[in-house]
Amino acid sequence: MGAAGVTLHVVRADAVEPQRWQNGGGLTRELLAWPDRGGSSGDWALRISVADIGADGPFSVFAGVERWFAVLEGAGVRLALPDGERSVKAGDAPLHFRGEAAPPCTLLAGPTRDLNLMIRRDAGRGAMQRARAGEAFAPHARLRALFTADACTLRIDGADALQLPAFALAWADGGTGAWRIEPAAGQPPRAWWLHFEPRPA
Repeated sequence: MGAAGVTLHVVRADAVEPQRWQNGGGLTRELLAWPDRGGSSGDWALRISVADIGADGPFSVFAGVERWFAVLEGAGVRLALPDGERSVKAGDAPLHFRGEAAPPCTLLAGPTRDLNLMIRRDAGRGAMQRARAGEAFAPHARLRALFTADACTLRIDGADALQLPAFALAWADGGTGAWRIEPAAGQPPRAWWLHFEPRPA
């Protein structure tokens, strides 16, 4: 799909091969590592992934990285951060913390599926926020993305509507038109906006 010369990419989480955590407590599906420099998997400025956590254990250390974390499915988790414990449940706003914290994670009541955004501080700025049906998303950012846990319709100014399946990421490098989502049927979709603006060269 193109919008004013911008290509929209769609990645389904279930089409991505999961990678097991080193501590054995979970699986990660990397949906986007940007930019694609053709090097190692750690050579990115921004990374978006979905994780399945099945056991208590610490998060990995990501030095120099800002992180955002949201629970998609399951009861939630408790993270022991340097400034105190924080519980994150499905429906809560994304939790922002530093990658150096590597907080111990305790499952509240069984496994969870979670959405993660990581941004290298020296590469640029960005954020993740809950998306609301009908609200315009038009940040001053080079890269824009939508992750939805439910089927929904994505509308971008100047482009045809796009039907997205559940657990899919849509992203574009460039473009200025506002993005909006609509329910595919019934209840408002569980969805999140993500954006990133690189630092000037």
